[in-house]
Amino acid sequence: MKIALIGYGKMGHIIEQTAKARGHEIVSIIDIDNPQDFDSPEFASADVAIEFTSPTAAYGNYLRAFKHNVKVVSGSTGWMKDHGDDVRRLCTEGGQTLFWASNFSVGVAIFSAVNRYLAKIMNGFPQYDVRMVETHHVHKLDAPSGTAITLADDIVARLDRKDGWVKGEQHLADGSVSGSNDVPAGKIAIESIRRDEVPGIHTVIYDSDADSITITHDAHSRQGFALGAVLAAEYTKDHSGLLTTSDLFKF
Repeated sequence: MKIALIGYGKMGHIIEQTAKARGHEIVSIIDIDNPQDFDSPEFASADVAIEFTSPTAAYGNYLRAFKHNVKVVSGSTGWMKDHGDDVRRLCTEGGQTLFWASNFSVGVAIFSAVNRYLAKIMNGFPQYDVRMVETHHVHKLDAPSGTAITLADDIVARLDRKDGWVKGEQHLADGSVSGSNDVPAGKIAIESIRRDEVPGIHTVIYDSDADSITITHDAHSRQGFALGAVLAAEYTKDHSGLLTTSDLFKF
């Protein structure tokens, strides 16, 4: 398969290594210093483009790829609020293809399925309150993480006593702390911690007077995210529309 890379940071380099190890060809690499290559024949020849950039760049990257009818796999977050409706229209009425996920890790896909099932069970046990903690490296600017938001949304959809999430305590890289986990009863507090070079830890905690139930996913490296992105590209090559991990992983 021919793959184009959009974004060539740490994730882009690991995705490149993973894709080549699985026998794929990297035909184009686009980063901040060569956006003109979107209009190159090499980019247009790609079966799928894998995009890991920033919330401000992602939507424009999708449009540039769609201009050449190149399918996109993207792990960029933060764009959906402003551009989600337009992207959905492009992928339903416009004939374009985007596989989007807040997290491509196979382990996170399994963890998300467990999270959904646990929330369904806990809907019948109102004595348990629920909160979340996400921990990432100091270079991560957005909080809470896109994965934490997806996990929280999945809980809200299954827990009648919750109608949304809010930011909880924010532990910044400089050691300062702001915010509070003391939130309205109908909300899920998402606590965010930024420290060291942590790839990503997500924890869901159900707490009652009697006991606590905790589930955690702890990424050891970015390798799992890269493999998931390449698996998504392999799936996307032969599928179309707006795709997600629930299409790729049938749990």
